[in-house]
Amino acid sequence: MKLERRIIITVIGVAGSVVFLMATLMLILGDELDMMFNVIGIRVATLFVAFASFLSSMLFSLLILLHNRTVVKYNDDTNKRAELFREQQFASSNYSIIEFMDRMLIYEESSRYVDRMIQRRSMIFHMIEEGLEETDIFNHPEDYKFISVKIPFRVIEGKIISSITFDKLRFERNGVNYEFITPPSEHESRAFLLYNEHTKRNNVIINLILKKESIFYNPSQINVFSKIKIYINITSLLGVKVKGNSELYFTNPEQIEGDGSNTYRINSANFTLTDMPRIVKDYK
Repeated sequence: MKLERRIIITVIGVAGSVVFLMATLMLILGDELDMMFNVIGIRVATLFVAFASFLSSMLFSLLILLHNRTVVKYNDDTNKRAELFREQQFASSNYSIIEFMDRMLIYEESSRYVDRMIQRRSMIFHMIEEGLEETDIFNHPEDYKFISVKIPFRVIEGKIISSITFDKLRFERNGVNYEFITPPSEHESRAFLLYNEHTKRNNVIINLILKKESIFYNPSQINVFSKIKIYINITSLLGVKVKGNSELYFTNPEQIEGDGSNTYRINSANFTLTDMPRIVKDYK
């Protein structure tokens, strides 16, 4: 835009100077031109005035075009800013934040769901222990353990939850971290959202895959952890997404439940927002 403006101003300056010099020259040499051309001199002068008028009109039109382009660009920028403000205002009013509560359960995943995952070759509801390969899991499932983690939650601020996804899940025991990540074939690990009619509580369920020889979880023992950190994404029913970290502080189980699960009583949980609420563009 600045280059075009400089070009137009240069053309106007050059053309104006040429017209002014020729007009001055014709004024000084008026008698000579009258003797040389007589009546034709008047026609030459008229032709020159017409050409100068055409040139000035053209340059004026170019200036108007340049001005209109500037106004259009300014309006587009204003509209984008207004749209961004509307989106931010909508997002700040329609996000959701949850709090984990009550009891967390860790138990073996149902073989029915494991078989379905292997048949479909889809890990959309699973996370894998860091360092594992998806292909090997599908080809040799007998070499791996499949467990589920169920945590009750409630919405403490905002709208109804549409979906919850995990980016990373970290368990800590005696200073050692056991990290579970989203499989490379998935963008995020989606969690089951289950509503319990008896307790009237919502639950989030995520499935974990680990090596069979892993010491992270043994179904025949009480598995003690010092802390759990969840890297989580929460999307409200209106398509507003927040990103954050949730840390769980709990009481380790003293015995194994009848169904073989480990039950952890959650004493407190905190949620730290790491990304401001934003509208999910491809939300469906």
